[in-house]
Formats: sequence, structure tokens, C-alpha cells
Amino acid sequence: MSKLPFHNNRVMQDRRSVCIFLPNDDSLNIIINVKILCQELLVQVCDLLRLKDCHLFGLSVIQNNEHVYMDLAQKLYKYCPKEWKKEASKGIDQFGPPMIIHFRVQFYVENGRLISDRTARYYYYWHLRKQVLHSQCVLREEAYFLLTAFALQADLGDFKRNKHYGKYFEPEAYFPAWVVAKRGKDYILKHVPNMHKDQFALTASEAHLKYIKEAVRLDDVAVHYYRLYKDKREVEASLTLGLTTRGIQIFQNLDEEKQLLYDFPWTNVGKLVFVGKKFEILPDGLPSARKLIYYTGCPLRSRHLLQLLSSSHRLYMNLQPVLRQVRRLEENE
Repeated sequence: MSKLPFHNNRVMQDRRSVCIFLPNDDSLNIIINVKILCQELLVQVCDLLRLKDCHLFGLSVIQNNEHVYMDLAQKLYKYCPKEWKKEASKGIDQFGPPMIIHFRVQFYVENGRLISDRTARYYYYWHLRKQVLHSQCVLREEAYFLLTAFALQADLGDFKRNKHYGKYFEPEAYFPAWVVAKRGKDYILKHVPNMHKDQFALTASEAHLKYIKEAVRLDDVAVHYYRLYKDKREVEASLTLGLTTRGIQIFQNLDEEKQLLYDFPWTNVGKLVFVGKKFEILPDGLPSARKLIYYTGCPLRSRHLLQLLSSSHRLYMNLQPVLRQVRRLEENE
């Protein structure tokens, strides 16, 4: 009996290649069934990373320079490029270009102690490391030096005079570009080692905790940003929605900067409504006439934003009792 060639084999025909980018710059290459659910892929990724607690993480694809987080109940091909779905496998090691997917933090928390799994905490730390490189808190410059000290302790361990001297780390890998430009590499390489030395005896896990706690205090680190439009006819988005650990912010886009217009803690958000491309925020305690109306550009973005905002709000409410316990524990310590 003759064997079927691979290109006629239905099992291989349904296989595709995906490349999962991780927060620490590693990647995973996985062969999957084209009809896999996003939830199943996330479980596979967490298993490969030996990550037990993955509820803060999600899978995203980049569309128009924004991270679109996948609805885990949907099939993966809903988010894939058309050519990827059509590209059938021609046998072992004969897959087309992989689909690029990002494994990253979907839900921010303000305290690393809320992440019980050390591996999850490690990837959460690395996600914040990347966010810090784009941070623009010019009035909090000293925070970036402290963060670098925690990160060096986490990455390299205790300061050793015979090992950690000269250019033993790359300033660009730890500081936003504007700090490096303002202070210069020599200044950073001269002053940071003493701060690294001050973290002596901190374990990597403890250093991750300290980094997370300090990083989320920066206004623009633990935030997801999405474009918004003032009206339907707008071509360039004049507004930005910021989703933070505590609620929603609306910014006016001014050249390279963002000016804060509204800051709504979750406790002040009465209702969120998405109708087609229209997005309405009804602040709590204000008359309905005071509702804010914006536009998302397309119904798919509306659906994605509603799901992300609703899930973030639900998680925030659920975590409040645990967060209070953690704060009490830290006060006692």
C-alpha cells in the first residue's frame, strides 16, 4: 500500500507555523493546527514557559501600531494574515513564513506580590523593562537610576568589584533614550555601580518585586494606549485613550506630547458604551448630558476596546481585597 505524499495529507495541510515573541526578547516557534482556539495556544505557550499563573498575560497581534489582544474564545485564524491561513504545509519543515504573535502583559497590577508565580513575575518584570525604555517622565529622572539598580541586581546578582567595572552593562538597555542623551553614558556608568552595590544580598525574585513596585509608579509605564477620534471625519487621531491599573485617561495629542484631559478612576466610571464606531463614557454622578463621545474608527476596534476595558475593570474590582491584605502585610514588615 503506497503512502500518501505530505501535500495530500490532511493533517499536515492544516498545520501552520507561529512565532511567539516574549517580553525578554526570546521567542518560541510552534507548529499548530490552523483552527486552534486562542485559549489553546495561550495554554501551550504557558506550558512551554512553565508558567503556572498566566491570567495577567495575553496574546496580541500588532495592527496599525497598536497591540490588539486576542479574544481567547475565538479561533486564531480570525487574527491572522490572509496569506498565512491559505499557506498550507508542504510537509515537515516546509511551512510558510510564521505568523508573528506577542505574548505580553494584558492586565497590569500595581504590586508584584499579587503575582504568586515567580516565572510569571519574571515575564511581568521584563514587560515593564521594555515599557520603561519608552517612558517620558522627565520630572522623575531619579526613578530610572533606581530601576536600573534593581534590574542589574536581578540580572547580574550581587555587585562584584573584580567583575562589575567599566562598561559592564549597556545604558540603552536600562534607560530611556532621553536620559542617556541628557546625562551621557559616562555619567551613568560612573554613578549606577554604587546604586547596584546598595542592593547587595537581594535575590533576583526580590529585585523583580522592587522593580515592579517602582516602575508602576511612573505615569506612562503600566498603561495601554489606543487612538481615539473626536469625530467620524477625523483622519489623524487627535486623542489617545490610556488604560491604567486604576482606570481610564483621555489625552489630547499635541505634536510629540500628550496632554491629559480627563482621568477617570474605575470608581468614577458609571458606564461604557460602544455602538459601532462610537464610544461613550458616562462618568458616575454626572448628568447624562455630560457623557463624553468619541470614535474608534471601526466596529472591530470598538469590540476589542470594550472587552479589554471591561476585563480590566472586573480584575481591578476583584483584586482590591487582596491588594488591601498585601498593603497590610508590607506595613507590618
